[in-house]
Amino acid sequence: MGDSQGQLKREGFSSGLAIFFATLGSAVGLGNIWKFPYLTGQFGGGAFLLVYFSCIILVGLPVMLSEFYLGRSTRKNVVGAFDTLRSGTAWRYTGIMSVLAVYLIMFFYSCVAGWVYLYLFKALSGDFAGITAAVAKDQFASVVVGPWSPIIWQVIVMATVSAILIMGVKKGIERITKTLMPLLFILILLCDIRALTLPGAGAGIDFLFNVDFGKITPPVILTAMGLAFFKLSLGLGAMVTYSSYFTHDNNLFGTATKVALSDTLVSMLAGLAIFPAVFSFGMEPGAGPGLLFMTIPLVFSQMPFGNILLVAFFFLSSIAATTAMLSLVEVAVAYFVEEKGFGRKTAVIINAIVILVFGVLAALSADSSALLGQYTIFGKGFFDFFDYVSSNILLPVGGLLIAVFVGYLVNPAELRRELTNDGAIPAVLFEAFYFIIRYITPALLILVFLNSIGVVKL
Repeated sequence: MGDSQGQLKREGFSSGLAIFFATLGSAVGLGNIWKFPYLTGQFGGGAFLLVYFSCIILVGLPVMLSEFYLGRSTRKNVVGAFDTLRSGTAWRYTGIMSVLAVYLIMFFYSCVAGWVYLYLFKALSGDFAGITAAVAKDQFASVVVGPWSPIIWQVIVMATVSAILIMGVKKGIERITKTLMPLLFILILLCDIRALTLPGAGAGIDFLFNVDFGKITPPVILTAMGLAFFKLSLGLGAMVTYSSYFTHDNNLFGTATKVALSDTLVSMLAGLAIFPAVFSFGMEPGAGPGLLFMTIPLVFSQMPFGNILLVAFFFLSSIAATTAMLSLVEVAVAYFVEEKGFGRKTAVIINAIVILVFGVLAALSADSSALLGQYTIFGKGFFDFFDYVSSNILLPVGGLLIAVFVGYLVNPAELRRELTNDGAIPAVLFEAFYFIIRYITPALLILVFLNSIGVVKL
């Protein structure tokens, strides 16, 4: 392929800081901005946070470390990693399943990211000045129904992501994430400071952090477990791909822990930006996606300097969407470059076209009244079908297979050597990880999967 010599010398991240920001950028996505705070409030506030942290330890971190091992030990993409460790076996299809999951997620995620980009443009244009609840609802409906607007912004999103990926690992992914992740923290803190100084903000804080242990039920535990797994971009091959660019001396336990804690911190800060403002203006905190696209413009537009904050909020939302997409598309790009022999630029362009072709189906079916809203697969519109199959089937199954592979098929001595950097990291950490990845994580992921497809209802 025309630009294939770029793969002769494989790129990597330049430092521990670059690794941290890139990996955090993969974990932080739109789910941090509205889903995590919303679920935390709905399922018991502080009590839910305790359950969530437990799930991070028992599910999130073990699978992340397993993916780190697969990537760094082989220096390969997600398919190549399994091929290297178990050549000629069916395990390579676990990697292929990860690539398929990435495509399905990108088909609808690129659509939602397009809405975020459009709302940033609207905020910059002053479109939200003095809007009413009815106008906010109508604006969102027109964005979702389209038909041209969501497609145009989806193309803009993919063009942005593609341009960054074409620049490569160091000049593209590393440079952008090292710039955007600190900026995201600054913007979210700016929104927090303003929201927390509103009258009645205390009700929003109580909503997030009030501990009610009576609300901890089996469905709440399963929700926290699924959230911990999916929010950290696990089961997709994203962490396998990114860790294949890690430095040899990177502390994998340290990176995984810092990413998990920072990702959770971003989510909690997003909650502190949203819910004090929502309660202060008497809005509905349980609005789901509408919280981001209908309630937030309404609330922020009523504040002094509200439009500046609104621009900041949707800019940080666009950062979260973009950095998450970089890690997802990179999974497919690395596969095309290393397994199929394409040059990087060609691989990026092909994948962007594939995502856009199928992404249009999602963009035109996100609402039942949209152009393709009445067409269904197994009773679901294209948008919901892509979401359901990826989130409820491919991700938990992929995570389970990774846990089983690392826990039972990898040589324990080799696993210990890689994860402890030849003994430089305390052995007790490895022993704890090895026990959890063999006995606890698989059992919990089976529960999550059976619950998500409706076989088990607790």
